Amino acid sequence: MQSPYNVLFLCTGNSARSIMAEAILNHKGQPNFTAYSAGSFPTGRVNPFALKQLEAARLPTSPLRSKSWDEFAKPGAPQMNFVFTVCDNAAREVCPVWPGQPVTAHWGVPDPAAVAGSPTQIERAFLDSFVTLDRRIGLFLSLPLSSLDKLSLKKEIDRIGLQ
Repeated sequence: MQSPYNVLFLCTGNSARSIMAEAILNHKGQPNFTAYSAGSFPTGRVNPFALKQLEAARLPTSPLRSKSWDEFAKPGAPQMNFVFTVCDNAAREVCPVWPGQPVTAHWGVPDPAAVAGSPTQIERAFLDSFVTLDRRIGLFLSLPLSSLDKLSLKKEIDRIGLQ
């Protein structure tokens, strides 16, 4: 594998976790990584609490949008090197076939959009998800991708998802 690497984060609604992961990796992974996100049943909008969390972290939010994973299964779409599911629903769904056989892994993160409560409690849930994704992406970026074979890389990425 040679950089730049394309990474797709998948979730069901593509409104919070996958969006935050896309923004984090696009910030931290420059210039070796380009991140994208998508959903199996996109909501069509980015969750306002996710945007608030990204803005608090001073990450760009203008290019972010909720979109279907079908965009990345079409001819002419960027070829993915990595595909990560970040919610349990997307991990159990049948995903499109990704050209080039990317490395896939499941990084389950609790859904902050499912939290009911006060605005403070909801903001805390989004912060917790953001911190979890930020930590996992940091570990992912520390892997010596160019020197690992695909099987070893898959094992390491799966391990990161368990932390």
